[in-house]
Amino acid sequence: MKVIQNSGVFGLLLGSFLALTSAAQTHKPYTPSPYPDRVILGWQENNAATSQSVNWRTDSTIVAAIGAIHEADASPDFVKKATIVPATTETVVVDGKRVLYHTVHFTNLKPNTKYSYRVGSGEYWSEWFHFKTANDQAVPFSFLYFGDAQNDIRSLWSRTIRGAYSAMPSVSLMIHAGDLITTSNADWQWGEWFEAGGWINGMVPTLASPGNHEYFRDPAGKSSLSIHWRPSFVLPENGPSGLKETAYYFDYQGVRFVSLNSQAALLDANVLEEQAKWLVSVLEKKPNRWTIVTHHHPIYSTANGRNNDEWRLKMEPIYKKHNVDLVLQGHDHTYGRGLNMPLGQSRKYPDGPIYVVSVSGPKMYTIGLQDWMDRAGSNTQLYQIISVDGNKLSYKAYTVAGELYDVFDLTKNAGGRNKLIDTAPKLAPERLALPETYLNRFTPEQIKEYENRFKEYKARKDKKK
Repeated sequence: MKVIQNSGVFGLLLGSFLALTSAAQTHKPYTPSPYPDRVILGWQENNAATSQSVNWRTDSTIVAAIGAIHEADASPDFVKKATIVPATTETVVVDGKRVLYHTVHFTNLKPNTKYSYRVGSGEYWSEWFHFKTANDQAVPFSFLYFGDAQNDIRSLWSRTIRGAYSAMPSVSLMIHAGDLITTSNADWQWGEWFEAGGWINGMVPTLASPGNHEYFRDPAGKSSLSIHWRPSFVLPENGPSGLKETAYYFDYQGVRFVSLNSQAALLDANVLEEQAKWLVSVLEKKPNRWTIVTHHHPIYSTANGRNNDEWRLKMEPIYKKHNVDLVLQGHDHTYGRGLNMPLGQSRKYPDGPIYVVSVSGPKMYTIGLQDWMDRAGSNTQLYQIISVDGNKLSYKAYTVAGELYDVFDLTKNAGGRNKLIDTAPKLAPERLALPETYLNRFTPEQIKEYENRFKEYKARKDKKK
């Protein structure tokens, strides 16, 4: 091995390393230009088979943006025949400068068909992307689910979304359960989020739900949604009044997806009540076999002292009455999967939804190891691949290193009752070590308390075997 003798060079290398590991790194600028960036697919119409929307950002010089679309063709000659669709444009003032966000809605598309599209204006265009419209029947598909990204998005969360897409590039959509960033209006954090996903966002549509970190207090003390949220995404606008593109529902090949805004509900009891009424109306008329709900704050927390009782008391009875199958959540920066059934009772036939709390970014909390949890994880970045095929829903959670960490299937009989097939016990032992930051600051008494919780949890798990 070659030894560096020059202390000056060594000092520079050491300084560079320390800068990389320092919390006070200089943030990369994300200055807009005439070229489209932050390109992301979504939907505004609840019709995935015949429509697709796309959103992007430019500087203030692009005032007449457009989208171009054509059925995908192996010959490049399709470019000359692409259909041009005008965009709508919205101005947002970010850090004192005008930024433009553009949206195009591609409609009257063919079901189950691959399309090529690009967005831009004049001489300034994105690359050509591909997407595929949904089938108009309930045929099999898969999607990705991510818990909180929040911190170190460019450096560490990027490996989560890229690893997930690499593991299953044929996914039909991506779900984010809130706290995509940590500072609601920090443009550089949104820039990191979009850079991490990169062209994946332009190929796979996104359904996102806001978390508490997407909210901020304005000078008058009012809590408000990030100025970036609605301009950055294109999401269904079929939710309750005042909650557009944060609470909504969307149907895809036999599944009704419902996004709820738990942060707005926890800030205002009237919003909680109105959202609950809206949810009942959405679930009473659902035309699909499966129902999946996403929101940020967990019904059952994975951490001690973080339960959201008012949210649980209002929402869980609705989930049970209207047969919600799966609830995907974030907020607690640990992993937990389970259901609300008494200890000792068979969990083979759940009497309510399966609850999941997951984390995709590097910020980690301690784990509570509560009674509701059948599988837990600490200090681990994860992503989830969920597949639906007729009367079967298959769930798999992976670590960012690509290791299968949790797996279960739900099968639904003709009467709508679910059977849980939990094969996670066959996997490697759970990752339950405390994050290093907590080990360093916990007192011996706190560490002992955690060790006791761990023993109690393990004893409960051993009884189930």
